[in-house]
Amino acid sequence: MNPAMSPDTRKQGEGFSHFDGDVALYDSSKPVYPNDLVTRIVTAMPGRDILNVGCGTGIEARQFQAAGCAVLGVDPDERMAEFARGTGVPVETSRFETWMSVGRTFDAVVAGTAWHWVDPGVGVAKAAQVLRPGGLLAPFHHAQHTPPRLEAVGDGLPAWSSRSAEAYRRVAPDSVFDPGGRRRSSMELYQMLFDEFANQIRQADGFSEPEQWQFGWERTYTRDEWLDLLPTYGAVAKLPPAELARVLERVGAAIDEMGGSFSLPFTTIAVIAVRKDTD
Repeated sequence: MNPAMSPDTRKQGEGFSHFDGDVALYDSSKPVYPNDLVTRIVTAMPGRDILNVGCGTGIEARQFQAAGCAVLGVDPDERMAEFARGTGVPVETSRFETWMSVGRTFDAVVAGTAWHWVDPGVGVAKAAQVLRPGGLLAPFHHAQHTPPRLEAVGDGLPAWSSRSAEAYRRVAPDSVFDPGGRRRSSMELYQMLFDEFANQIRQADGFSEPEQWQFGWERTYTRDEWLDLLPTYGAVAKLPPAELARVLERVGAAIDEMGGSFSLPFTTIAVIAVRKDTD
């Protein structure tokens, strides 16, 4: 079972967004972003003021704070926003599309695993409005390469299969299978997603030609760590309770057969565009 392309359990698009589960567990189980990514973004910024769109519990916001930046978060989920505030991240509760900047401007607009929730017809234009000349629009996302032994765990579970297919369609419509019926890898699907992000930026006024940055890294997961992470993915969390229990049981057994832990390769992808000087 590969949850890599499954949106997390926050729901947005019909005017609301929320996370139903344990917010503290969400924060502790989600992987952080590569320090090299944070450093490269900070180095390219003209200043140190960041707007963090879809900041959630503040995972990437705290990383940018540690790098010397002043970060303001925007997130529609009040429970997540309150958690982030408790860790020292100022957050305004709103969807980015309807958030009021009140004249404030920033040196970067970043979004960690969140830009796919933003209306592309509004988000890029709004980012252009709040960015200073030379500022960066920088959405980024993890692509994980789940071991085949774990990918196969969900086979034969109808609810998982339907939820997973729905998630793929939402993020990359009509791209789950190629004409030959081959399921695309998570990296292929994420590349399509980020190509679309780049196209959205090109279609808007005010930005340089977008670049794509990639950072490869690995993390070792224990059985318990992986079982904590899985329910933060939407396709898993939305399963009926009995089926969720079956999935977690199967996954746990598969990890036990792998020795109780496994190494998970990641590629973190970022699309970077520079706000042009309008003068």
